[in-house]
Amino acid sequence: MYNMKLGLHLRYYKFHNLYYFALLTIQKYHFFYMKLKNAIFKSIIGCFLLIFFSCKSIYNNDYKKPILVDHKLSRNTKKLHKKLTYIAKEGFAIGHQDAMSYGIGWNSLDPLNEIQSDVFELVGDNPAVYGYDISKIEIESLNNIDNIPFDAMRNEIINAYANGGIITLSWHADNLVTDSDSWDATPSVNAIFTNETIKLKYQSWINRVANFIKTLKYKGKLIPILFRPFHEMNGHWFWWGDPNCNSIDYIRLWRKTVRLLRDKHKLHNLLYVYSPNKLGPEDDYMKYYPGDNYVDVLGIDIYDFKDSESYIKSVVEDISLVRKIAKTKNKLFAFSETGLEKIPTKNWFTEVLYPNIKESGIAWILFWRNANLGHFYLPHKDHINATDFKEFANYPKTLFLKDIQDLGN
Repeated sequence: MYNMKLGLHLRYYKFHNLYYFALLTIQKYHFFYMKLKNAIFKSIIGCFLLIFFSCKSIYNNDYKKPILVDHKLSRNTKKLHKKLTYIAKEGFAIGHQDAMSYGIGWNSLDPLNEIQSDVFELVGDNPAVYGYDISKIEIESLNNIDNIPFDAMRNEIINAYANGGIITLSWHADNLVTDSDSWDATPSVNAIFTNETIKLKYQSWINRVANFIKTLKYKGKLIPILFRPFHEMNGHWFWWGDPNCNSIDYIRLWRKTVRLLRDKHKLHNLLYVYSPNKLGPEDDYMKYYPGDNYVDVLGIDIYDFKDSESYIKSVVEDISLVRKIAKTKNKLFAFSETGLEKIPTKNWFTEVLYPNIKESGIAWILFWRNANLGHFYLPHKDHINATDFKEFANYPKTLFLKDIQDLGN
């Protein structure tokens, strides 16, 4: 009897322990199940929100979907196009070439330098548009044509974009045939299509251009770029210009470049800018035009060569023409390069420039670089036109970095 009771007692405790073990196991796995369920739920919600906001249309009644060169253009680059459209409605973004690299009496590579830009020194804000030139990247140089290290340029571009700036790249490419610089006017474009060695050489140059652009990333995404190659083609000073290159070969060069960058190298962060020099009496703005499917923005480069009357005439007439063409093609347009070297004309910004561009509809204006006291296009703090530029900066249409932050968002 005792053994029977003991056996029953033991079996009871075994069952009792097994019950509690099963209960604890169920509770344990229920806890993990609920954690997993919550994690999955949060993940689904997160993905939904990500998809919702990333797929939310950037188009509206004020900004219709444009026809752009790249049908696979990144969302960030589409947003840049939208921002520029809204900028043009408000005024024009102020740009400066090499603004953060150097200026009058300073250089960003100097470890003791504390200056952000000559523009900031004058008006307390940076340019909205930052211009850089990638000349010499094609020959794998460490520095560009203006002796800016490409590593430093990369960092400046990333910082400028991170702070809300707009980036434009030009390319003073070396002469393919002579290996001299851009200003060696020896005809070379036709050789890209008729000489196998030059053809392969140009493709290798584009490879290097593409590889550099692919390093311009912020938060893992390629930075949108306004790419302005082979500019001022109606002038005689570059190997791709008239008469060193005819319009047929120029158009072939432009289209080939676009196809290589867009289709071969899968760069979907570029808006392509076409920018002839100021027009002479016999010039046709459209002579070298590569076509609507190969151009996103129309530009014009006009400099004042110490002749304000002639400059004003060109600005008014040429930008008016560009505006008319841009409107018919539904394209953005810009004052892609300008300036008066050393700015000797008093009140040049407020009396010569501003009155003739304030209602022009340009998206941006790019002043050339401040290299040294013999070659600069924006005033330094001790310049006779420093006060004039400050007044120019306070006008309603001039938009600096802080002014463009919320436009087009």
